[in-house]
Amino acid sequence: MSTALYVPMLSLMLLTMIVWLWMYIKRISYIQTNKIDPQSAASRVGLLKVLPDEVQAPANNLNNLLELPIIFYALCLLNSQQPHVGHTLLYLAWTYVGLRALHSVIHCTYNKVMHRFSVYFLSSVVLWAMLVLTLVSVM
Repeated sequence: MSTALYVPMLSLMLLTMIVWLWMYIKRISYIQTNKIDPQSAASRVGLLKVLPDEVQAPANNLNNLLELPIIFYALCLLNSQQPHVGHTLLYLAWTYVGLRALHSVIHCTYNKVMHRFSVYFLSSVVLWAMLVLTLVSVM
């Protein structure tokens, strides 16, 4: 069993929790500053009505961090069961985490769609490469 992939996994988990925290900081600050009745944001529909896109961006990013990264976590756990994790897979894992962090920064700040999409696409290519390497190693 190898623990080499634990740190990239924990790093992505930390990023997810930072985005979660940022989401609540933005939401609570906006609601308090604009004296919005919290009950008006009790549902997803209500939340979308009272919060502008720039306040909702961290929540949207949090959703993104709970989608494809699930495959990343599964691949890391699967590969951690091997006696040794290759340098290529470890490099890809760190590249994936770095790209997801960059995606989060773009999404939660200036949110230029083509910049965000380019980074998202690259991170998806890295994830595909990790999947192919894993498939080859277990076959």
